[in-house]
Amino acid sequence: MQQALARPIYWFLHLWVLAYCAVLIAALALQFALGELPCPLCMLQRYGMMLSTIGPVWIILQANRGQLTPQRYQQGLGLAALGALIGAAVAARQVLLHILPGDPGYGAPVLELHLYSWALVTFLVVLLAAAALGILAPATLRPEPAPPPPHPLSRVTIALFVAVVAVNAVMIVFLEGFAWVLPDDPASYRLLDQLG
Repeated sequence: MQQALARPIYWFLHLWVLAYCAVLIAALALQFALGELPCPLCMLQRYGMMLSTIGPVWIILQANRGQLTPQRYQQGLGLAALGALIGAAVAARQVLLHILPGDPGYGAPVLELHLYSWALVTFLVVLLAAAALGILAPATLRPEPAPPPPHPLSRVTIALFVAVVAVNAVMIVFLEGFAWVLPDDPASYRLLDQLG
């Protein structure tokens, strides 16, 4: 029997994807507008955000196709939790690198916290959300003969996420150049330096 996702949960997952897209777009804006190039730990945190967002994207796609099962729902939540756990470990590492009094931290603070501190907060929120959705799973899935058609906003949400991932993938090539390792404290786009 096919499973339908409760509408509040369906839209919450869209909000989750859009929220992380907004965070990643804001990070790109700081990078390009203010010249704050991301360090390797920053990039790993972005990857953690993208990985943890693939979980809700998976659930949304399965629900839109009418192929959502309890196992696929749990797989999506598990992937989200895994991405958040990896991202939280990296963000905590960066917080601990700059925890000593007098350490200015890496990059300019936003609302009195550095981006890696905010990233840690978002990863903890995602872990709590994945846990809550996992606990509520029996109430969020119900048997339904035919799922409702996907909402157009659903396609826009997925397309935005794919675009954000693509921009980050291209940007990392510009940042690293043809090197295998991202510099600890990048000062310029290495690809442009190598080509110029």
